Amino acid sequence: MIDITKNKLTVTTPNDLEFVLNREFNAPRELVFDAVSKEEHVRQWYGCTDSKLTTCEIDFRVGGAYRFVTVMKDQECPMTGVYQEIVRPERIVHTEIYDVEPYRNYPSLVTLVLEDLGGRTSYTATVRHQSKEMRDGHLNSGVEVGAGQCYDRLEAFLETQK
Repeated sequence: MIDITKNKLTVTTPNDLEFVLNREFNAPRELVFDAVSKEEHVRQWYGCTDSKLTTCEIDFRVGGAYRFVTVMKDQECPMTGVYQEIVRPERIVHTEIYDVEPYRNYPSLVTLVLEDLGGRTSYTATVRHQSKEMRDGHLNSGVEVGAGQCYDRLEAFLETQK
């Protein structure tokens, strides 16, 4: 059994519009890329510990869209976006929208970079918002705890794929 606690999520704020999520995974970069881009894989790990993924739709191509809906404590959390750039296995750029009013008109831009660490992978997601207030609202929504739980589930899934 692997100790996932050593792969701790870090969250930084390099400027007023962005925050960065970084974590290492005990899996090759190609495997991590597939785990975050293939619908059948995302269905296995996406969401917080106490949530249920009820919708997972991925059209993984530039210009293609995705839609995830998780349910937590009887509240739906719909996320959607469009893929802007895909460079297999190192980079994915997409918009991200919390698809409820008043947020659905304010997409953020997520740039995911996967760095090969020789059998391990560094996962760095930079989330760029349209204003400091939107960035801070996202940060204060519990994203650090939620992303940490989600990435722990991803790590556990990756272990089953080796």
